Amino acid sequence: MKIAITRLKDKDTDDGSRCSRLGHDCYTVSPLMHEFKEDVIDDFIRDVTSGLFDCIFFSSALPAHRIAPLLSRLTLPRVIAIGPQTAKVLRSSGILCEILPHFYSRAFVPHLGSWIEGKKIGLPRADVPNEKLISAIEDAGATALEYTCYNLTPTHEELNLTCAEALLFTSAMSFTSAIWRRRTDLILLAIGDVTAAAMEQAGLTPDVIGDGSLEGTLEELNMFMIQSGN
Repeated sequence: MKIAITRLKDKDTDDGSRCSRLGHDCYTVSPLMHEFKEDVIDDFIRDVTSGLFDCIFFSSALPAHRIAPLLSRLTLPRVIAIGPQTAKVLRSSGILCEILPHFYSRAFVPHLGSWIEGKKIGLPRADVPNEKLISAIEDAGATALEYTCYNLTPTHEELNLTCAEALLFTSAMSFTSAIWRRRTDLILLAIGDVTAAAMEQAGLTPDVIGDGSLEGTLEELNMFMIQSGN
């Protein structure tokens, strides 16, 4: 199946090989673009160097791509990656990290358990609020230190879905920012339940809801195709 996958504009991915392994073809469509905030990144690196943090949580591969090379020669605290793709980026710069058991930031505090109490958590991330994560960290007795090291803005470009048989939204913001022409024959995929909730709030029910990962979503798509006789 030919799948259009929402990704940041000009962001390289290995989606093609990952889709191919599960029997699909794909291409990128970009409802969003990013811009790094170098002054904030400088502040983050300064605070890592000073030993401010007890733990750093990378909730996306994008800041890991930009920041990991700058961390490679530093003494680091505990480092957590949201999933294997983010961990792969960090480890490519020689950074040891743990991976959450689920592909959602809500798994961060439960993963740390009682260890988190009294700790300072560094969060290099996009300028997209995640109040539930911050509240969970603070409720656990820790301090959340956010560094909004890049902006996400809409491209305002219509998604090219001419040859797509399916459309995969990889985040709630990619859905709410997307400009696209709806088709009754287009299979709609949400990478996880947060994205699915945003779609449902807009009156669209995704045909497939993944576990927060590309592979998990494609596996669910394969199940959907079998059940629907495709």
